[in-house]
Amino acid sequence: MMMDNHFFHLVKYSPWPILIAFNLTNTIMSLIKLILVSPSLLFFFFFFFTTIMIMFQWWRDIIRESLYEGSRSVKINYMISSGMIFFIVSEIWLFISFFWMYFYYSLSPDMTTGSIWPPYLIIQMSFMDIPLLNTLILLMSGFLITWAHYDLTMNNFKNSKTSLLMSILLGTYFLMIQGYEYLNSNFSFNDSVFGNSFFILTGFHGLHVMIGLIFLITMLNQLSMKTFSLVNLYGFEYSIWYWHFVDIVWLFLYLSIYWWGM
Repeated sequence: MMMDNHFFHLVKYSPWPILIAFNLTNTIMSLIKLILVSPSLLFFFFFFFTTIMIMFQWWRDIIRESLYEGSRSVKINYMISSGMIFFIVSEIWLFISFFWMYFYYSLSPDMTTGSIWPPYLIIQMSFMDIPLLNTLILLMSGFLITWAHYDLTMNNFKNSKTSLLMSILLGTYFLMIQGYEYLNSNFSFNDSVFGNSFFILTGFHGLHVMIGLIFLITMLNQLSMKTFSLVNLYGFEYSIWYWHFVDIVWLFLYLSIYWWGM
């Protein structure tokens, strides 16, 4: 532990930052290759799963620093919480840019879309169908993870673990239904700017749901190992913040694309 006469945590040498940067670069390049060159998913899933493995290894080291090495002071926890807030704010602005694109083209459709929105011959799924089901599933998942946090503060580990597991299963179910919607959609990514904006917004949201699920699974593993306490809930609270952010983004997606867009 390198904390002598200051409250800062001087981290040890770690291979994970450069490895995850390398894997993320290759994941993006394989995704571009998937869209523009070849429909093969081999390289994309290879680099995607290696990125997930590196994430788990990196989080393992961070948990060890906090739980076993005592490298987290009150000041450091405050700084990490501020960093998590800034990260979520940056993600909010990412989605604002995508919503800006969607409303720019939907409020003033040009000749390429037939001057109507949605474009001619594109039939969008009803907002009372699968999108409403997905909304209820994600909201219930957000409720359950909040209930899991409450049970954890009451030292009711069994109920907290059950609620967290149910939240993870509902998030997985959400992704399965989203995939079913993609498979049964009558338009694709290449069908005008409507297809572009629809799949970019819902696809990026689905990616964030996957990241949130990895976060929650990590927290479930910690909960199973009983490494949480009333003074050491920061990681669990960060996962709740991120999951509620995913919930709120989906509500805006549902209202703007599925309900207002029709």
